[in-house]
Parts: sequence; C-alpha cells; structure tokens
Amino acid sequence: MQKHPELPQAFADLGIEVRFLKALHHMQFTVPSDIQSKMIPPSLARRDIIGQARTGTGKTAAFGLPILQQTDPNGRLQAMCLTPTRELAVQVTGELQRLAEFADLHVVAVYGGQKIQTQLHQLGRKPHFVVGTPGRIMDFMRRGVLKLDDLKFLVLDEVDRMLDIGFRDDIKTILSRVSADRQTIFVSATLSDEIKRLAKQYMRDPVEINVSQDKMTVDEVDQSYVSAEAYDKFRVLHLILKHENPPIAIVFCNTKAAARKLAAKLHDRGVNVQEIHGDLMQRKRDRVMQQFRKHKIGVLVATDLAARGIDVSEISHIINYDIPLDPEIYVHRIGRTARMGARGVAITLVTAEQGKQLTNVEILINREIPQRIVPEFVPRPPREDFVEKKKPTPVSRSEALLHESPDVVATKRPRKTLGGRFRTARSRRGR
Repeated sequence: MQKHPELPQAFADLGIEVRFLKALHHMQFTVPSDIQSKMIPPSLARRDIIGQARTGTGKTAAFGLPILQQTDPNGRLQAMCLTPTRELAVQVTGELQRLAEFADLHVVAVYGGQKIQTQLHQLGRKPHFVVGTPGRIMDFMRRGVLKLDDLKFLVLDEVDRMLDIGFRDDIKTILSRVSADRQTIFVSATLSDEIKRLAKQYMRDPVEINVSQDKMTVDEVDQSYVSAEAYDKFRVLHLILKHENPPIAIVFCNTKAAARKLAAKLHDRGVNVQEIHGDLMQRKRDRVMQQFRKHKIGVLVATDLAARGIDVSEISHIINYDIPLDPEIYVHRIGRTARMGARGVAITLVTAEQGKQLTNVEILINREIPQRIVPEFVPRPPREDFVEKKKPTPVSRSEALLHESPDVVATKRPRKTLGGRFRTARSRRGR
C-alpha cells in the first residue's frame, strides 16, 4: 500500500484504508488508543468481540472504522449500533459520520423523543449504518420500516448500562431477529455475568479484549471530597466554582428534581449553566448538548442517565453534588474528565451520613480519596428546618384523652351514627 506521509501511519499499519485515514487526519487522530489497536485487527477479520475499556478511550472508532471499511456503499442497511441513551446515539452517529467523510456511506440516528416522520424520512434515504436506542429500533421493526435482512454487523455499545436500565428483552429480541451469519460486538466499561451469558447465547467464539487493566478509575483524575451538610452544599458548590473557575464542568445530581432545582439556583447566582435530564424535551436536550460541545455552556447540571453519551474531551471538572448510591456510577461519572490522557479534577460533596458511601467508592477504586478544604467555607450550624424533629410516641385514644385538658375532653363528642331518620323508608314503615 502506498504511504501518505501526512496520514496517520499507525492506523494504516492496522489495516485501515486511505479514505478513512484522511478522515482520521482531519479529526487529528495520529496514534490509536489501546482499545483501537487491539480491536481493529480482529474486527477486520470478522471475529465476534467483547471489548472492555473505560469511557473516553476511543471505543467508537475502535468498532466504527473496521465496520465502515467493510460496508458496501452499493448495499442496503448493513450495520446497526444499539446505545442506552439518546445522547449517546447522537454522539456515536456524529463520530461515525466524521469517520465516513471520504467514503460514500450514510449513517443515521433513530431514538425516542424525536418526530417519527423525521426519522422515517432519514430511513427512507437508505442508510448503510443505523445507530439507535433499543426502544425506537423495536418500534421501527414492528412498523416494518427497518429491514434487517442484509445486516452484517451488530454493535451493542455500553451494553452494561443497557441491561441496567431495562433493555434486556429488547436486546434479546433484536439479537434473535438478525441473521446468525453476522459479526457481533459488545462494548462495555464493565463485564458482568449477565453480559457473559448474553455473549454465550448470541456470539460465536468471541475474542475478549480488556484494556481497562482492572483499573476502575484513571490516574489522571485528581479526586477529593468536601465534607458539607445538606443545607450547606449549595454554598460549597458556589465557592468551588468561584475558586476553581473550571473552563467546562459537569455537576451530577442523583434525581431530575435535584438537577432542575440546582440549575435554577446557579443561574440566579449568575453562573453560565444549563441542565440536562429525562424531563427535558428531546429538542431541548439536543440543543443543550450542542451548546455544551461548543463550550457555550460553562457548567452542565446532569443526571446519570442523561449524561451517558457526553463525550467532550475538554471537560476539566466533575463535581458530584450528590454522591451516588452505586460506587460504579461514581467511576462512570469521573470518567467524563481526563479524556485521552488529559488531566481532570473530581470533587464529591459528602454529608456526615454518607461516609459509608464514600468508603464503598474507595474500596472499589482501591484508593483513599483525600479531603479538600474549600477557601472561605466555614460550616454553619444546622438550620431549624434541617434539624430532625422528634416524632411523638404513638399512644392509644384513651391515653391521649388523659393528657388533654378538661376543656378539650369536654368538647369531644361521640361520633354521630345514622339514626332513625336516616333509616330506609321500608324500615320505618315496618315499625
């Protein structure tokens, strides 16, 4: 193969063709990541693959490049990728489109929250590669507008999260409807027993690739926690943002209501902030993500599910306003920073009652997280509305009456019952 000095030769050595090397050059990809260098060759050999790697390691290009290269521009739909969230579907589609810039291949995304007619129109343009959420994929399969007869490649991206949020049955249905003569690729940050059972049932002698090196977090993230009670958390967060002045940050909340309330309070303080969670209309979510990727938003307040698919390499800070109950979610959160070798900061706000949750995180990552002292922050005594009020001991009705004043007892009358004048007419006539 003729060499092109300006093109990334390291990808050419893996078997990537010039039309995709040009795209990689435009995207400023020069050296493949670990997951790319280990996944591309067996994928080009049409082997089934289980790839395990941390977020932000280039998994999309790892499966996308070899699949796009093996896709026939003159054929119909040949490849499909399932993702757990709409945001991840949009992100994966965007990266695949950039990789296919110099190839005559059409990639589209289908997901809930967008108008059916819009996506039907996109499918009518005969795409070669479809990326979508399982629910919308199933919907179009039932409508008969998504034909999988010629499908040769099927990818399950972040399969661990898809199983966590209840797509198990949809995934099995889709896997069973696709031709057995296909290449199947599972990509996951973790590898559970359920994923292994799914692989055994629907894959053929898969190659297992694990570049996570059993590390549950990245060394490039400077992790710390701040001790703050619930009534002081917002003040701490505001001071952190003031002193850290992050170029671009994500603040995580555990619930949609908390994210909505926190974003409003930060906005009132003059912070350049937007929120993203499941209650937002899809059009609004897409607009927020577009602004965030263009760095028009300084702080994004997000829930975990909505944040799946946020792949912005320049994120400098992750702040856990609420520490997650599941320590693995903590790992997913901080993986949004320190992308592709850059450094990042992760700060977690912890109340006195959440010490055990912090300990569980430290056990999982096998590292002690140091405490951070925030300048200007002096803990305040608890406000009255945060002090737990002692609940009265339940007593019987007779005991309650004994403790009441005579005036109160005197006013208590037996409950009236239905007397003679409320009896039915037939009963009164019988008297």
